[in-house]
Amino acid sequence: MTAAGLTTGLGGCTPDSARPGRRSPAPGATPVPVPATGRHQAGITLPQPAQRHLLAVVADLDATVAPGPLLAELGETIRTLTAGTDRRLLGLPPGDLTVTVGVGPRLVRAAGAALPGAADLPRFSRERIAPQARGGDLLLQICASDAPLLPVVAAALADQAGDRLRERWRQSAHRGAQVSVGNGLTAPRNPLGFIDGIVGPHTAAEQRRDLWLAGPPEVAGGTLAVLRRMELDLPRFAALSVAEQEAVLGRRRASGVPLSGGTAASGPALGAKTPDGRYLVPADAHVRRAHSSVVGVGLMLRRSYSVDEPAPGLFFISFQNELRTFTATLAHMETADALLPFTTTTAGATFLILPGFDRRHPLGSRLFG
Repeated sequence: MTAAGLTTGLGGCTPDSARPGRRSPAPGATPVPVPATGRHQAGITLPQPAQRHLLAVVADLDATVAPGPLLAELGETIRTLTAGTDRRLLGLPPGDLTVTVGVGPRLVRAAGAALPGAADLPRFSRERIAPQARGGDLLLQICASDAPLLPVVAAALADQAGDRLRERWRQSAHRGAQVSVGNGLTAPRNPLGFIDGIVGPHTAAEQRRDLWLAGPPEVAGGTLAVLRRMELDLPRFAALSVAEQEAVLGRRRASGVPLSGGTAASGPALGAKTPDGRYLVPADAHVRRAHSSVVGVGLMLRRSYSVDEPAPGLFFISFQNELRTFTATLAHMETADALLPFTTTTAGATFLILPGFDRRHPLGSRLFG
């Protein structure tokens, strides 16, 4: 994880698509539609690679609002928006639009205090988060290749919800162009200039183990999301030499290859040393401090996006089936990660991403039915 998650993972559902970004569509190509219905919600492992533009809207429900009917309505609206049949699209083609819905800990606890997603995200160091930018009851993650779609879709969903939702905070973000990491695979660069999309649960087996919730039945097929918006001290990082920047991250900036050698797609050899006994990947390098085998947790599917407002930085999302996967990783990073001094977190939340839905099983019906 870079800047608490810059080394992102873009998983897929099959051995073909479950890799860190296949070749991107040719410039100008028509985006392929992504079905809104299925066992899992779209916008997590599909499409592959992920769309370049994201708008995250976090909102609260009035205490008197029943979540079940609202979620069912939102699910049907998402189906019509992604199908291109909703008049509120204003004639814009939906392309590869996805909308992913999550519910916050307060709503999960109301459904069952022991359910995954019932725990709030703890506080960490290097945070400067206003109360309004911490937590929330509902997440709408809107992604598309066509940036103008995002505010239009957000307006349509807000129209459907009416006064039952009060927006808490939102964040627009975008990903860089895809670059080759070898073997016909691609990944984007992050705002620090390093290649993202290398580490994560890429295979279907890894995703079953570390990404998707297996139960209880109310949440099976869902996952847990963590959102963090970070300001980056780009001038101070840029003042470092390339070698110093690479030591902070633990990878070559140009190629993404670990400092221990191999290929961009290969994991770092954390035990490799120089002849005089120094680790090739420094002890405080980000890839070492955040490595799942070092922390003793599963893999996270991680994505990072560049943000321009309210300050230049990064918007990070991770998906995992245990919140501890994220919290233990960040706690381990806080003790010695060389990257964290360049970051300040200004917004954060965690959500239970609901299982997939269809016309017979409305969004959220298993949890709030």
